[in-house]
Amino acid sequence: MSKVKTIETSRLILQQSNIKDAAFFLELLNTTKWLLYIGDRNVHSFKDAEKYITERMLPQFNELGYGNYTVIRKTDGIKIGSCGLYNREGVDGVDIGFAFLPTYESLGYAFESAEALLNMGKNKLKLSKISALTTEENLQSQRLIEKLGLKFIKKIKIPNDNETLRLYTITF
Repeated sequence: MSKVKTIETSRLILQQSNIKDAAFFLELLNTTKWLLYIGDRNVHSFKDAEKYITERMLPQFNELGYGNYTVIRKTDGIKIGSCGLYNREGVDGVDIGFAFLPTYESLGYAFESAEALLNMGKNKLKLSKISALTTEENLQSQRLIEKLGLKFIKKIKIPNDNETLRLYTITF
């Protein structure tokens, strides 16, 4: 399977996340919304961030050709968020996810990057379905997921997580 390492939109570069992004992920994974809606990934030091990238992000990309992308703003090269396609246990099909630093929320970057990944999944990876998960309380993500064209299917629980999540899907 061919790997898509970089995707460009009008304002953004989505680049395969790598070890050089450790400082960025240390910050992102400890934002209030990440901790509240996604959960504590025990990334509390630079070394933890490097380990998280090496053990959690890179293997899936190497195996499947897709995974987590660091979202970079073209105008200034600042890393502003993360968007990816994930092979998540308990989800039928590929799961799309996104998270942005608070300063860069509500500016259309999450939609722009997630839409680019949906298009890549459909056109380059030839996926027939993409899913999304969110907590019941995360109304901002629910609105974005629905704006992307995904439809609410049902509430589910995934392995190793006690929280009930909302499952959305889109089929191509």
